[in-house]
Amino acid sequence: MDWQSKTHFFSVSNLSVKYGGICAVNQISLDVSEGEIVALLGANGAGKSSTLSAITGTCTIASGEIWFLGERIDTLLPSDRVRKGIVLCPEGRRIFPHLTVLENLYAGAFLQKNTLHIENQLQKVYQLFPVLAQRSTQSGRTLSGGEQQMLAIGRALMSFPKLLLLDEPSLGLAPVVAQKIFQTIHELRTIGVSMLLVEQNAKAALELADRAYVLETGKIVKSGHCSELKNDPAIQSAYLGG
Repeated sequence: MDWQSKTHFFSVSNLSVKYGGICAVNQISLDVSEGEIVALLGANGAGKSSTLSAITGTCTIASGEIWFLGERIDTLLPSDRVRKGIVLCPEGRRIFPHLTVLENLYAGAFLQKNTLHIENQLQKVYQLFPVLAQRSTQSGRTLSGGEQQMLAIGRALMSFPKLLLLDEPSLGLAPVVAQKIFQTIHELRTIGVSMLLVEQNAKAALELADRAYVLETGKIVKSGHCSELKNDPAIQSAYLGG
């Protein structure tokens, strides 16, 4: 990798992920600049979630490099990647259903030591999602699907992310609730959170993000600014119903 790639805020170079003899991610390279929202698009099985797993360290990479803030991180433990500011909001929310909303949020801050910073961050989460403050003593399982997604994002924010990985944040949500989630993602940029967004609603993702990469069977087949990709006939046909 050249020195310019190393100085990116975040970059992946020639990354491959294999499960047995199957190559789920095949020699992909991508980057995210500070303050940017980048979308990762593709059909089910294209390799999107495997890419996120490689970035977080929850799967072993077959080859390639992952760089963050000038440091190679692909050999670090998942917890060390969180400490450096790479945080995943997983597909399916995966909140702790028997814990209260507040306990779920505090769980996101488990690596943090400064009590004042934790409490300040909690208030920021409550400002983004007032319903979580109202439901703070309720167990996670009593929340609606949309509220659980808000809780999942809030829990991720309690880890003080510099790069937030969002895996299908609108999946299974009613359109009006999904729109609220998208609005919040847009607001996160204003508080200094860069994002890599995996989202099955390609139209919304292209409206929200600055740039996008398109994965097909583990390979990046297209990339560019979202304004360009929205007008690409192949993208319109495959993902936008045009």
